[in-house]
Amino acid sequence: MSAPVGPYSPWRRAGDFVILSGQLGLVPGDNGPEFVPGDAADQLRQALLNAKALLAEAGATLNDVVKATLFLVDLADFTTCNDVWVEFFDAPRPTRSTIQVAALPMGGRAEAELWAYTPTN
Repeated sequence: MSAPVGPYSPWRRAGDFVILSGQLGLVPGDNGPEFVPGDAADQLRQALLNAKALLAEAGATLNDVVKATLFLVDLADFTTCNDVWVEFFDAPRPTRSTIQVAALPMGGRAEAELWAYTPTN
């Protein structure tokens, strides 16, 4: 998704860091953004694809990600979301915190926030 669903920037550069706002598993729909079909793992997969596109826009890649926060509505999805995580991140993987939340925007099941280190020199 190229347009945010709220009043914020999808990404910003701060010195050597590119910081992405939380990414949801959204794709364009007939009536605006909609979630990909499936469960939290499917939404996380799409969120990371969306994040990959934003990182590219900022001149970074998933290999540049050094810190991540994963938000899940249900920690029972932790294992399946970890399986998705290893599809996208090679070792050494970014540091990560996973937090269970009461709700996510638009009824999402998973959201990923990423920080990439990309020196500008």
